[in-house]
Amino acid sequence: MFAKRLLHKAVQHHSNHKLQHGGLQGSELDPRIVIHYGIPSTASVLAFDPIQRLLAIGTLDGRLKVIGGDNIEGLLVSPKQLPYKYLEFLQNQGHLVGVLNDNDIQVWNLESRSLVCSLQWEFDITAFSVISGSHFIYVGDQHGLFSVIKFEAEEGQLLKSSYYLSAKFLREAAGFPEPSEQPIVGVLLQPSSFGNRLLIAFEDGLLILWDVSESRIVFLGGGKDLQLKDEDGNSSSETGTNPPADIVEQNLGDKEITALCWASSTGSILAVGYLDGDILLWNLSSATASKGQQTSKNVVKLQLSTAERRLPVIVLQWSNSHKSQSDSFGQLFVYGGDEIGSEEVLTVLTLEWSSGMESVKCTNRADLTLSGSFADLILLPSPGTMGLSSKDELFVLANPGQLHLYDNDSLSALTSQLTRTPSVSALEFPVLVPISDPCLTVAILIRLPSNSNSSKNFTEVASALRTGSRHGSAPSNWPLTGGVPSLSSTAKGAVVERVYFVGYSNGSVLVCDATHAVLSYICYIEGEVNGIKVAGSDAQVTKLDFCSVSLLLAVGNECGLVRIYDLKSHSGGRNFHFFTETKSEVLDTPEGKGSYCSAVFSVLDSPVQALSFANSGTKLAIGFSSGSIAVCNVTSLSVLFLIDGVPSSSSPITSLVWKQEAYFQSEVNSLKPSETDSGNSLEEILFVLSRDGKINIVDGDSGKIICSRPLQVKESTAISMYVIEGSISASEASNDKLQEETVKNTADASPDEEEEPLSTRVNSSEAGLSSSESSHSGDLLLDPLVLLCCENSLRLFSAKSLIQGHKRPIKKVKHSKSCYWTTIFKKDGKVYGLLSLLQTGTFEIRSLPDLELVAESSLLSILRWNYKVNMDKTMCSDDYGEIVLANSSELAFMSLLAGKDEFSNLEHLPCLHDKVLAAAADAAFKFSSNQKKKQTVVPGILGGIVKGFKGGKTTPTDVTKIPTSNFGHLEDIFFKPPLPDSPTTVAIPDKKEAELDIDDIEIDEPHQPIPKASTSSPDVKNKQKDKLQDREKLFEGGTNNDDLKPRLRKPEEIMATYRKTEDAASVAAQARNKLMERHEKLERISQRTAELQSGAENFASLANELVKTMERRKWWQI
Repeated sequence: MFAKRLLHKAVQHHSNHKLQHGGLQGSELDPRIVIHYGIPSTASVLAFDPIQRLLAIGTLDGRLKVIGGDNIEGLLVSPKQLPYKYLEFLQNQGHLVGVLNDNDIQVWNLESRSLVCSLQWEFDITAFSVISGSHFIYVGDQHGLFSVIKFEAEEGQLLKSSYYLSAKFLREAAGFPEPSEQPIVGVLLQPSSFGNRLLIAFEDGLLILWDVSESRIVFLGGGKDLQLKDEDGNSSSETGTNPPADIVEQNLGDKEITALCWASSTGSILAVGYLDGDILLWNLSSATASKGQQTSKNVVKLQLSTAERRLPVIVLQWSNSHKSQSDSFGQLFVYGGDEIGSEEVLTVLTLEWSSGMESVKCTNRADLTLSGSFADLILLPSPGTMGLSSKDELFVLANPGQLHLYDNDSLSALTSQLTRTPSVSALEFPVLVPISDPCLTVAILIRLPSNSNSSKNFTEVASALRTGSRHGSAPSNWPLTGGVPSLSSTAKGAVVERVYFVGYSNGSVLVCDATHAVLSYICYIEGEVNGIKVAGSDAQVTKLDFCSVSLLLAVGNECGLVRIYDLKSHSGGRNFHFFTETKSEVLDTPEGKGSYCSAVFSVLDSPVQALSFANSGTKLAIGFSSGSIAVCNVTSLSVLFLIDGVPSSSSPITSLVWKQEAYFQSEVNSLKPSETDSGNSLEEILFVLSRDGKINIVDGDSGKIICSRPLQVKESTAISMYVIEGSISASEASNDKLQEETVKNTADASPDEEEEPLSTRVNSSEAGLSSSESSHSGDLLLDPLVLLCCENSLRLFSAKSLIQGHKRPIKKVKHSKSCYWTTIFKKDGKVYGLLSLLQTGTFEIRSLPDLELVAESSLLSILRWNYKVNMDKTMCSDDYGEIVLANSSELAFMSLLAGKDEFSNLEHLPCLHDKVLAAAADAAFKFSSNQKKKQTVVPGILGGIVKGFKGGKTTPTDVTKIPTSNFGHLEDIFFKPPLPDSPTTVAIPDKKEAELDIDDIEIDEPHQPIPKASTSSPDVKNKQKDKLQDREKLFEGGTNNDDLKPRLRKPEEIMATYRKTEDAASVAAQARNKLMERHEKLERISQRTAELQSGAENFASLANELVKTMERRKWWQI
């Protein structure tokens, strides 16, 4: 017995060399994500670019999701699997900045979708802010140190400035001699301060408004005993304007700050949330007051609940209201501050203080009920608007992976005193491929053959089907419109090469074009059949299959129904065939649009577990959960036969594989001696696999069993089966007759689990091949292999040996853990490798046919996913290394093979940064900045440009605010030698400059001097002569002889007098029209910029003469 086994192993070792070695190498693999849709379930923080109209989402697992318009989405995966705690755009610059939990500051390039640089911070970052419109970043840490970072885009690196402010220095300057290293919890740039003033908030409640240009403190709050006015957030009535004299003083030094935001567009009011649930409104407009002299007129307290134990105030956001022109009316969005244990809501307070801070009142309170646990919120300004306005929209992020939009109409209804709407419905994030509502149950990915007309024919079909209503499209008022589609996806004449079919729990099917990196909608098939009520048609879809030859789609469900859709016929009005176990009916279908259902087969009341079209496209095999199989002719629309899939087995059918009979002609003929060979090589046989590991082979026309003995392996669960063509040389096997006879003598003594030598698969009949087989196969006939994938192992069999009844495998590999899903992939038309997904989320990649392990990876390392139950049911592949996975609210396309494919080149991917829009916005900013150094209101400049490039998808805006701040002066301040850690001498502004300041006329901002004007050029003087009448009106009263009576002028009159009369909207329209031609956009923008610089010189000349005229005016003439 020992000698027999030894001889068996020796022969086995010798024969295994005849199994072709797999050509798959590790260098040929590059598992990566090429397409990602949906909100990650671990989403935690939001960021928004108001110019590019992009939304960024940071997660707890080191991923960044960027979302634009037209289904443009991108996923950036950090090398570190750590949460993002801060996330901000470098607005309109194509870069995204994030801070990980380990204080690693990362900068991502949106155009190349790559990590540009990173900077590891030494201490824990507790405050982080990017100056909008610049490359400067403010950082506050746990030791109370304020620092400045600059991102150099050209060099691709972060530079740390020598400018810093320590907690010790600031506290000494504020009059607090005791040393303290309280963490900085907030850094805010004061609006309309040109970057000169920033607010620094310490954890212990100290608030400092610092002027970086003058190196001095202009406002100090907190840390002192103040008399505060309480305002109950639950009350809508106005309280008294003056607090009682005996009000109890409160010590703010013990109040820990947890959130803060500006509560006015000018930066005069600051809202601060505290750990104990209080909210304080600080009035910073009296910045010239002495330190520590703030009274109740400057500070007001809000409370959302009167309970003793309240939640900390986690998030504060402010939106101005159009109802008040004095910047004293708006909505405060609060998360937290309510009683501990209360329902999780987002509170919206409508506040008003038209008569001053002492008269502040809460006119309305509304609570937004959250569908999940709160993660973050962000307010979106209107297109082209910097700062918040009445057109604001609100994004609320909740877990897991839920993004809701509250538009302006919803928020107005929620906060209106007239309607008092108890709740409003939010707009859900639009998804092209729904995953949870309805629930995705099954999917297939089909690559159309490139060597046939299938791709061309399906392209014509898809063009006709797309005329219907688009499923999952974004509403017209959806605010995210950023990104630029790839040229390949928008090119004319592009054909459909890959199709993604998705089945749902309600019986419906979604068909998408997956050729490019952006999925596009083709059609949506309802569960109802052609307007005819068919019992069970709306049941859960359990299996799908598509024939690229006939363009037929088969849909099986859990009620045993199989619907056949002829995608070529999309206009209804034809016959509909309904087959049951006992009868068949032919019905007339009404005229209609959409996909045409030609037949419904209901032969068994058992869930459909497997579907497979024959290679010819004329037959469809159906496997049921009861273990039966049915074969239908989809051309003549008839049922050919209904049999048990495996004799004496009721286990569910797992796999059905069709193969042409020509590969096994001699074996099939030897088992059918009474039948003559028809010589028709198109006849097909059917391989059947049941879940209990039994393999049966039947005739595809009659249903007769071909194999002498069905194979059964000792496995609990079989997953899948593949028939691999051309892997074993029959001519080599015929030379081993001596080894064959030797092993045959020991066959009965060997257990099933042992591998059988290859030579035992080939009997003497294989040595004498018929002339017909030789002509069909050439000099070398390759024997197909059957790969059986089970939960615990992989087994490789000879297909011809299975037909003859041999049971032992050629090769067997055991899994380290249970396997749940497998797929094979090809290269150059040949089967190349096998991927097995284990229950731990690890997947193994093996070469075929030798099953050698080539590489290992995991869903966690690539997608940051963990394997979940039933995930395998929604996974699919196209046999060419493209895999689709669905998990919770995410859909991902993963590519296995490296090399040049349609997703490896960035040109085939949608761009996440619109360079043309960025250049147009920069040109508009420069034009506005050259017109006035002060921020002003210019109708439609940037808003028109944004809407023009996005095809009118954004809502129209009446007024657009243009940021005209120039942060060039900050470069000189921040990149100088470091400040000493002691109070510095404050530079006193030149008095002559103060005399030239026209801030006495409050046009926009109260504390911004006009820069010195440049001399007028001759060209400007010539143009000024043509506008003499306008200048006379402008300089009216500028001579000493004018004798006008003093009169009070309204701010509107003053603004109309000193505003330049040139039509800015026409300039923006002209710029927009020129930039619409994409191939000349960058050159035209450069030309336009030069013209705008010339206009700036004209305005500078005008401003110079205006200043001189103002000096000659009397005080009552102003």
